[in-house]
Amino acid sequence: MRARMWGGLVVLLALGVVGCKAGRTDAREERPAYLDFRQVVAAAKDKVFPAVVYVKCLQESHELGRKMSREVSASGVIISPAGEVLTNWHVVERAVEVRCLLYDGRAMEAAVVGSDKDTDLALIQLKVPSESPPRGRQTSRSVEPAGEAAGPPLPYAALGDSDALREGDFVMAMGAPWGLSRSVSIGIVACHRRFLPEHSQYSLWLQTDASISPGNSGGPLINTAGEIVGINTLGALVGGDMGFAVPSVTIRHIVNQIRQYGKVNWSWTGLQLQPLKDFDKNIYFEGYEGVIVAETDPESPARHAGIQGRDRILRIGGRPVTAMTDEDLPAIRLALALLPKYQPVAIDLLRNGQPLTVELEPCEKGKVEGEQLDCPRWDFTVREINRFDNPDLFFYREKGVFVFGVKQPGNAAEAGLQTSDILVRIDGREVTTLDEVRDIHKAALDGLPATHRILLTVLRAGLMRQVVLDFARDYSKE
Repeated sequence: MRARMWGGLVVLLALGVVGCKAGRTDAREERPAYLDFRQVVAAAKDKVFPAVVYVKCLQESHELGRKMSREVSASGVIISPAGEVLTNWHVVERAVEVRCLLYDGRAMEAAVVGSDKDTDLALIQLKVPSESPPRGRQTSRSVEPAGEAAGPPLPYAALGDSDALREGDFVMAMGAPWGLSRSVSIGIVACHRRFLPEHSQYSLWLQTDASISPGNSGGPLINTAGEIVGINTLGALVGGDMGFAVPSVTIRHIVNQIRQYGKVNWSWTGLQLQPLKDFDKNIYFEGYEGVIVAETDPESPARHAGIQGRDRILRIGGRPVTAMTDEDLPAIRLALALLPKYQPVAIDLLRNGQPLTVELEPCEKGKVEGEQLDCPRWDFTVREINRFDNPDLFFYREKGVFVFGVKQPGNAAEAGLQTSDILVRIDGREVTTLDEVRDIHKAALDGLPATHRILLTVLRAGLMRQVVLDFARDYSKE
């Protein structure tokens, strides 16, 4: 029955309709052409499917209190004849090895060109083996861009316009779910402007009911024209009827930045924004222009510029901005994040109904997460405090390190050390950097077995605590 239903579904393609004069009909006049929906799906799939790659990464992990390696599988899509592959940041995060399997069976290593946590996007470059050297000439094996490679040219897919999508439009999700062979699922755009603030400040999302499962991450979401309109990123583990993709309008910004800088050079202003009609908080401001300043971050460019909470920003660098609802905020945040760094920009605002212009000088955002360190025998891992990744810890200590993971079982766990404990002093020495912790850790291990206890002063939920760590026992040998 389902086959008959799909067989009867057709799509009208506007190939040109010739109008007829009033009162006249002509059987020879051109009429709208109808195509079977299966042909539309097949044509779109054939354009992109060969460019989908199966990605395997070997990642380093510190969450469990020790340095570990884990293998993750995901998807990607080739977007240029040079072998650039678009995938997710969380796929290549802390990857020490990236391998890709192409549609034609070729397997290649890949290098991470750059990635961005804020939008969960990454660009990797296939290492395509070059042609063998002439006989008699000795040289080491090399890798070259795809344009100079031996073998058939790499297939690639083009980016489309996600802004042209509307609810109800057909889309297809491609990838390698659950580590299986490539697959394609079909659905519709459920929402073309979904706001997910916990996942991205700078982008809205495409919501689709096309099945997106673990392993689909990094694969393309395509339209019926065979163009990439999104990168699959989030999916429902149960039901499989709600997935989310980063739209191509965001992808273009990120890819251009990564190609140029190897990362996204976000600017930071420290502005926390609120829409004029905030339904979630049940707060509604008067007027239909501008965006409200909810607050400014401490020691931020916005605070130094004198911008205050409840100010209404009307123009940024002369360009009008308005956020009526939450869905309008990412575009304004993106515009702020792309402002030139260390160059004053005029901010026109209203304060208590009076117009005011201030100069804001954005600075570089920098890292959005801290580096990590493994402390064997102590049985815990340490991470740098980062303003954006750990705002709750940053409130207590702007520069410092904290316990990222505690091994179970292990010496740190036995001592009562907990994750998110801020390390203030170790063996009487104040610590604020990973290098300082590394030096103390090395000295402590060099002192074994004569000395196997050390005193740590930690800050836990704002309260100082003393912890005696006994590391005489070697849990790695048990």
